[in-house]
Amino acid sequence: MTLRLASVALGAALVCAIPQVPAAQKAPAAPAPAKKNPLLKLAEPWPEADVLKARRHEAEERPLFKSTDPLEFTLTAPFNTINKDHNPDSTKRYPGVLTVAGHDGALKNFSVRLSARGHFRRMARNCSVVPLRIEFSKDEVPGTVFDGQSTLKLGTGCESSKEFEQYTLREYLTYPIYHMLTPLSFRARLARATYVEEGSLKKSNPRYALFIEHENDVARRNEGRVVDLQRISFSDLEHESLTRTMLYEYMVGNTDVSIWALHNVRFVQNPERKLFVVPYDFDISGFVHPPYAIPDRRLGLRSVVDRLYRGPGRTTEEFDKVAERFRDKRKDMLSLIDSLKDLESSARSETKDYLEAFFRQIDKPESIKKQFVNGCKPQPTM
Repeated sequence: MTLRLASVALGAALVCAIPQVPAAQKAPAAPAPAKKNPLLKLAEPWPEADVLKARRHEAEERPLFKSTDPLEFTLTAPFNTINKDHNPDSTKRYPGVLTVAGHDGALKNFSVRLSARGHFRRMARNCSVVPLRIEFSKDEVPGTVFDGQSTLKLGTGCESSKEFEQYTLREYLTYPIYHMLTPLSFRARLARATYVEEGSLKKSNPRYALFIEHENDVARRNEGRVVDLQRISFSDLEHESLTRTMLYEYMVGNTDVSIWALHNVRFVQNPERKLFVVPYDFDISGFVHPPYAIPDRRLGLRSVVDRLYRGPGRTTEEFDKVAERFRDKRKDMLSLIDSLKDLESSARSETKDYLEAFFRQIDKPESIKKQFVNGCKPQPTM
């Protein structure tokens, strides 16, 4: 696939909406001189087909994502210090010990390194608990559910309260719901985490958390590779999968995303040189609807529960073809919400009602035309 690499004016960055790029992405720092040009990745030779299939099998069989039961584990670390690491540019790592049952049922302790991640939730005024990145030692994880893992993102919840566990459960749901639609998606594993302060050994009550699949495994499961590119246009991406992705972002009411700025998306290239967008991080969405979620004022939305389609312009027939997959999975999506036993009834009703409103919009070609085609002014990217 030949990528259109000419710069596209940021003033034309939205579809069916006003131009917007996430504030944190407006003035990205210049890349370090020693960093490898990501465009070179596009031209690298591909391994043989049998190698790609072996990688795919290995990624698909990671033990962490073979079960949907919440994973019980304990993490001991200097959390009082980690949760004060508010600098989004900080790369400081902290020692920790993770305790989890091995394949034989016996508890196993192994060393990990932790770092705070993110931008918005890392700010003290927004959250008191920061999301984490966990680095594993490949020599210590064999025999455990983390076998084969190197680095994982851990969603911890914004506050250490029972109320915020509901938002963690809702955020978790966004991943398996999208995975029902396409394997070009991040897998997630729900967990029950006990956090222990390193010095005092003070324990928290078990709280819900979620592990998010490593991006390289997402690519390997699809016999592709991750490429880090900014200033990508809609025309650079595989047509139908892009429509599906942007329709999903609309379904969950997520506008905290930018293809142009590589914000909350990753790109996977396959051996045919096609480029696919894979989204993640849906917490600032109408489906999750946490109290800290506020839409960018430039979008003209009153609340994150207000939906806005920001994808490429398509014909009614093209939208309807993609929407068919959503309609086919409607019952499965609603059943998944019902199956999450600790989701409170009010949250269960709210999330199901939110999805049902979307399904009414894609029920027939007439409603699709009205909602997604009429009045849409196609733009090159967002």
